[in-house]
This record gives sequence, C-alpha cells and structure tokens, in this order.
Amino acid sequence: MTDDHERIRDLIERWAEAVHRGDIDGVVAGHAADIVMFDVPPPYEGVRGLDAYRETWPPFFAWQARGACFEIDSLDVTAGEDVAFAHALLRCGGPEELAADPRMRLRLTLGLRRQDGHWMITHEHHSFPYVEPGADSGTAEDSETAEEEVRELHRRWFAGTAEGDLDGLMTGIAGDVVSYEHDGPLQHRGVEAVREVCARGLDAAEAGVSWDVPDLEILARRDLAVAWGLNRIRVEQTGGESAEMWSRGTRVFERRDGAWVMIHQHLSFPCDPGTGEAATDLRP
Repeated sequence: MTDDHERIRDLIERWAEAVHRGDIDGVVAGHAADIVMFDVPPPYEGVRGLDAYRETWPPFFAWQARGACFEIDSLDVTAGEDVAFAHALLRCGGPEELAADPRMRLRLTLGLRRQDGHWMITHEHHSFPYVEPGADSGTAEDSETAEEEVRELHRRWFAGTAEGDLDGLMTGIAGDVVSYEHDGPLQHRGVEAVREVCARGLDAAEAGVSWDVPDLEILARRDLAVAWGLNRIRVEQTGGESAEMWSRGTRVFERRDGAWVMIHQHLSFPCDPGTGEAATDLRP
C-alpha cells in the first residue's frame, strides 16, 4: 500500500470516528470548500459548499445519540497522482433495525483531490439500497441462523421441563403471548397465564415430566418464524411407572430487540368424532 493510500484511508477513518463521536469540527476537517454531497435525505440536487455540509450533521447526531451506530465495515481506496476515490460499506442504523436486518449497510463513495499537498474530500455520496416493501432481503445463511436460534430456544424449554425449572420454561416467551392450550379456557393471554399452566403441569407429575418434538420443523424469515411438530410428553410417576402421550403443536415467534420470543402457541389433541372426546392415546 502506498503512502497516498494510507493517508486517504486514515483521513476517512478519522472522519467516520468523528461522526460516531458527534464531533462536527472533526467531520468537516479534510473537506474542500466546494464539497458536494449527495445524501440519503433531500435536497435532490445535493448539498453544496462547506457551510451547507456542516449544517446537515446536527440532526444526524441527534438521531445517532438515541443509540444508532456509524462504523466502517469495509473500505477500498484507489489513488492516482492528484485524484482519488474510495468506496465503503458502513453499519449505520438503530439497534432494532440492525437486529431485524443484520446485513443492512450504508453505501459510501468519496471523491478526493490533492490540494496544497494534502488530500481533500470533494464529493460524498451516501445511499441505502432500495428494498421493496415486504420483500425478503435475507440470505439462506440468515435463515439458517434464525432457525438454529429458534431450535435452541426449544432445547432450553425441553431441558427446563425435565429439570422442573419453571423460570427456565418462561425464557423466550413474550409478555403479550396468546396461547391455545390443551385445556380451557379457550385462550390464555399473557406470560403469567402461561406460567400458571406450566406450573400446574410440573406439579401434576409426581416424579417429573419431560417433553420434546422429535420431528420439529422451523421456517424463519427475517423477524418472524413458525415452528410445528408433534409433542411427545412423558409423565413419570412414583414407583417407576410412566405415561406417554402425543399432541399437536404450532408456535409463532418474533425477533424483538435481537432475541426470538414466542408470541403465539396452539396445542391440541385430535377429537374422536364419535364421542367428541380428545384422543390422547394416538401415536405417530
């Protein structure tokens, strides 16, 4: 890497650090008096001149102060004798935005010229890619990661049940969850209502209870996921006897603040059409 590449890279990195600190003098340093910036917000014709450039930053600093980040993810520099350009991708967004779409990046192109022996930024172009509303911009890798996170949440529930850990069973359940349980009432609203159901289940087993979903299926896209499968429930009794039953389960998850939580659950036994009673003795 030549000295010019190093100087330009250092200039851009110091600029990004100044933006992160909210240091307006550090941000405008190294910019030419005739700077032209094409920013994400209007005006469409761009911001022209150093004074106008300076005025664009205070609103961004105020937004950033609410927890947003601004940091270089990748940076490439090409330098000629008197003209250079650089392009970069930056993590720029609030915690919820980046949690919902970890791949989101701000795109940056910079034009520079050598002026009185120093490299000066003469042009900035910032943009985010346009994503059609409702489109899934996640990759297969993102989906696989989300699926594994939801699967791990199930494993924690299985372990918490086997250990009789009621608090562990409440891990990953949204405060506003709505659950359709095996028994009445028709619906249980809120995590405390679900906690009561789980507590009764643990108390009813004299020597312990366990459950799992052997053929658990999970479909995850961005910040929503659904899981379904047959629940295998084993209830241990004193004397070494145990009972096993199977039921059907569907669970819906939402990623909130970077973590998956269950927002809906639907459990059921098939109904015997002749008697109207729940068929709890069926096996897959």
